[in-house]
Amino acid sequence: MGASWTTVTPPAPVRDEPGGAAVPRGLRYANRSLAVAGTGIIWVALLGPVIALLTHLSWSSITSSLGAPGAFDPLILSVESGAVTLGVLVLLGTPLAWALARGTLPFPRVWEAGVLATLLLPPLVIGLLLVFMVGPFTPIGHLLSGLHLSATDTFLALVIAQVYESAPYYILGAQAAFSGVDSRLEQQAALLGDPPSRVFRRVTVPLAAPGLAMALAIAWARAMGAFGAVVIIAYHPTALPLQIWTTLQETGLPSALPFALVLLVVALPLPLAAYAWSARARSQRRG
Repeated sequence: MGASWTTVTPPAPVRDEPGGAAVPRGLRYANRSLAVAGTGIIWVALLGPVIALLTHLSWSSITSSLGAPGAFDPLILSVESGAVTLGVLVLLGTPLAWALARGTLPFPRVWEAGVLATLLLPPLVIGLLLVFMVGPFTPIGHLLSGLHLSATDTFLALVIAQVYESAPYYILGAQAAFSGVDSRLEQQAALLGDPPSRVFRRVTVPLAAPGLAMALAIAWARAMGAFGAVVIIAYHPTALPLQIWTTLQETGLPSALPFALVLLVVALPLPLAAYAWSARARSQRRG
């Protein structure tokens, strides 16, 4: 019998363009280089203020500004008020974020619009409106006076201003974190007999933890830098952003820059660490 021959047709070359012409290697390299260069320019531009701060600081200005008596009192006050603010956000903002993520509230878009409205309000406007909400001549102000408290020019006023400036960032971030949790896992835990509180504590929170940490870290940075509302209702006691402003007004820019550096050192590490944790958790899930 004669040998049987089979004709094998080689596969068509993979083409990069829909039109059928392959993109030359040199052109692909040029496009990638342009993309990297453009991204680098944008990245440097966004970090421009930080770079300018570091290049205009001198050791003599740092020691002169931060070596004065009581120079770190605003920092201590900001850290204390920021810690209280985070506690308030976790206590009050987490249930709202979970309810928004699970759609358990009636008219959910109305609730979301309320959170977004707070986010979009300019901080200075928030401060002005807080005067009419918790000021000394308001019903809430009279109630606080009966408790020997005041929501103007006090530590309480500082916390209130920080809460209103940072709450939307935490609530929206926590909502996104809860939305990323597979509800089927919660349902399976409930079918195994876990009550809702245990499901939330042992399933929902651990899975949403990286996103929650990111939201809380962003809220921390926002609270540390709160100024617009603070300058209206909490001018005293002096927190760190207000210290930067008063130093700028009294002694000029060189004296204010060291306090700006302190603010960055306190506010930025936590969000960066939370971002690294969140990115690592996402890569582990994909892997």
